Amino acid sequence: MARRQSRMLPLGSVAPHFALPDTVSGRTVALEDFASSPALLVAFICNHCPFVKHMLDGFVAFARDFTPRGLAIVAISSNDVAGYPADAPAEMKRVATLTGFSFPYLYDESQEVASAYQAVCTPDFFLFDRERRLVYRGQFDGSRPGNGIAVTGSDLRAAVEALLRGGAVPPEQTPSVGCSIKWKAGREPDWA
Repeated sequence: MARRQSRMLPLGSVAPHFALPDTVSGRTVALEDFASSPALLVAFICNHCPFVKHMLDGFVAFARDFTPRGLAIVAISSNDVAGYPADAPAEMKRVATLTGFSFPYLYDESQEVASAYQAVCTPDFFLFDRERRLVYRGQFDGSRPGNGIAVTGSDLRAAVEALLRGGAVPPEQTPSVGCSIKWKAGREPDWA
């Protein structure tokens, strides 16, 4: 299982725009749809990655806990579905429905959104404040497939708690680890 670490986009970066189809509802979901939310989490995930599968139930529980408190969440899959058909939109809808996603699961066919966010791996998390400035980018928690650590979401939970309470999110953050985003031929960014 090839491991990649998140790129750790600079804190304070402005959330890049997105307008992508939600594989469950069929509607287009855009960054500005969350303008009234005090916080926004953009999570790059996919269906086939063992790292995502490992933490997915914990992430769904995390969303159930924080969405009512004002955290907006979108999950985005940017993988090349020609090479990874398990990540195709119909499969995304199936997984979202089966797992009980309470947030949109968007398909980034062009991979432009993943490139704009400098997303490197799945999962890769980006937490933005009310002004859509990046306050956290890093791991869900220290659990990985096979390491025996329970999935709790402790790192991301602590960041969201601090943000929603009006406190500062500590700048010492641990990169996320996961499978690389599966770029289309000729599409991989220079930094990936």
